[in-house]
Amino acid sequence: MGSTGEKPVTREDLETELRRTLGRVGDTGESRKPGIVAIVVLVGGALLVATYFIGRRIGRVRSTVVEVRRI
Repeated sequence: MGSTGEKPVTREDLETELRRTLGRVGDTGESRKPGIVAIVVLVGGALLVATYFIGRRIGRVRSTVVEVRRI
């Protein structure tokens, strides 16, 4: 950290290192994107179907059955 003989870090050094690092991460993220999107869609669909069936069951349990008879 303060050794005398090293040159200071320049903006270009930081930019090149950042591009090199983000380039590797960005390539990995882009290659996995379709799989992640498919998983999110499947989980969302499963939650939607589960919510529908739970709502139907609750509706049946809470609904009142009224019989009308003619005398």
